[in-house]
Amino acid sequence: MLLKSSFLAQRVATSQPHLLIWAFMNILLLGKNGQVGWELQRSLAPLGQLIALDRHSTLHCGDLSKPEALAQTVRDVRPDVIVNAAAHTAVDKAESEPDLARTLNATAPAALAQAAAEVGAWLVHYSTDYVFNGEGQTPWQEGDATGPLGVYGQTKLEGEQHIAASGCKHLIFRTSWVYAARGGNFARTMLRLAQERERLTVIDDQRGAPTGADLIADVSAHAIRQALGTQDAALSGIYHLVAAGETSWHGYASHAIERARQIQPDAPWKVTEIAPVPTSAFPTPARRPLNSRLNTQRLQTRFGLTLPAWQQGVDRLLAEIL
Repeated sequence: MLLKSSFLAQRVATSQPHLLIWAFMNILLLGKNGQVGWELQRSLAPLGQLIALDRHSTLHCGDLSKPEALAQTVRDVRPDVIVNAAAHTAVDKAESEPDLARTLNATAPAALAQAAAEVGAWLVHYSTDYVFNGEGQTPWQEGDATGPLGVYGQTKLEGEQHIAASGCKHLIFRTSWVYAARGGNFARTMLRLAQERERLTVIDDQRGAPTGADLIADVSAHAIRQALGTQDAALSGIYHLVAAGETSWHGYASHAIERARQIQPDAPWKVTEIAPVPTSAFPTPARRPLNSRLNTQRLQTRFGLTLPAWQQGVDRLLAEIL
């Protein structure tokens, strides 16, 4: 059994006496093989001892479909921080399996939060712009009224509410349009289609910021270090975490294809037209929000961060996958 590091820390006897140096930090990561979870394995490793689990783990339960066993994992490990990067993220499928979506997105986070409160751990959790109704053109702020359009957004909102009600110290990061170099992603799909078709049609009336899983993981590690280093309860709460700027899916595709052509000019590109179309051109079981813009000022101010433009992350992605 791991020993709880608790407050094995020393105050910095320098010009920053409010900071703590953690001699040993226990971190429990759930969803280790997802887009964000994979990057978190990298970004969290330097902070302390990392126990990374997924639903197939056997030494400890990391399966969100088993909330009670998940809570017992927290009691057994007694981490300083729990990072929950697991969720039901299949937006359309959630419409046909609401009970499972609610278990993974609401009941399990509630169990984690209650267990976190018991052992005195911070809980880091990821949510979504889908908690809003997607109306208007102004970037959403953390305190704006919510109004989910479907099961996915509703269950993610319930998860947020359960965590807040538990009284545990928490950082909830709402993000959107997440991509990663590992596995499938929108840019990779667009590049494949650009070599197969002369004409592409891409949605142009949804607005947001493509955000890399690596950026989310790096910001999370920074925030965790500051939250645990200061033990400032005022940092507990909801934050919006996306790359800077905004675009549409059409703009995202156009940028990715143009950049890919610069990197690989001799590739067999066929596309000659990328046509913008409305969301209605691609009917889906779950409604999509048209406005996925998120205001990140609170995050940047409280944690002393500057978030890079979305193009920077996408260009880096393309350099990795091409």
